[in-house]
Amino acid sequence: MNTELLMCDAENFRIDYVINPYMHTGRQPDRLAVLAEHEAIAKTHAAAGRTVRFMKSAPECPDMVYTANGALVAGGRAVLGAPPAPRRPEIPYVRAWLTAYGLEVHDAPYAFSGQGDALVCGPLLLAGHGQRTDRRMHAVLADLFGHEIVPLRTAGEQWYDLDLAVGVIDARTVAYCPQALEPESAARLRGLGLDLIEVSPEEAAGFALNLVSDGTTVTMTAGAPRFAAELRERGLDVVELDTTELRKGGGGVRCTALTLDHPAPGTRG
Repeated sequence: MNTELLMCDAENFRIDYVINPYMHTGRQPDRLAVLAEHEAIAKTHAAAGRTVRFMKSAPECPDMVYTANGALVAGGRAVLGAPPAPRRPEIPYVRAWLTAYGLEVHDAPYAFSGQGDALVCGPLLLAGHGQRTDRRMHAVLADLFGHEIVPLRTAGEQWYDLDLAVGVIDARTVAYCPQALEPESAARLRGLGLDLIEVSPEEAAGFALNLVSDGTTVTMTAGAPRFAAELRERGLDVVELDTTELRKGGGGVRCTALTLDHPAPGTRG
């Protein structure tokens, strides 16, 4: 789980348009600072024993650094993202990389935010909808990957992708912000019998749940002391990183890494 990741360099990261509440064209990222943030994330993954693969960014794709939206990968298959119009030029590059990597690659027939709205949790797929992903994608994902789909609708544009509201720690442990989900979805998540960690809206708003965990080490954005303490109390190693510049585009640690090693349901990994 999260031991093989695809990242894309931040060389072309900038704010050319507005497609989420965090983006402002008048508030551009500091180039050197964002490169340092991105390098720190990659080095932290490597230090945790994760294999990090890299894809080169394209000049016309300023959001390409957020590779998680490019696809969902599991069991040797990939479904490409179908993002908002300004990000669609990214998808041919993602397709080419995943195809060269040897995956069976499929197009998404409906709007789909890739891994941002599709969080693998053991045999379950926590599947977001309502903001960037058409709920009809859930049937497509179930058919291609075989996971049990758990539909979860976020509570507004602030949580435009599910990975801002929910973070998978391991196959039995999930962190979430109840207020970031619509009440019916929060109740559905609570009914799964998982070990749940509640995160406050204040800490979640700082991208605390936009994390990468391999079940041993959790790599997350700094600024959520209560959540980080809870993880450490459970025996997890926690690495907290600055993502100030990356968050100007609406993404954090999780957004910058597409997981390549999710197994198919029923297999170990």
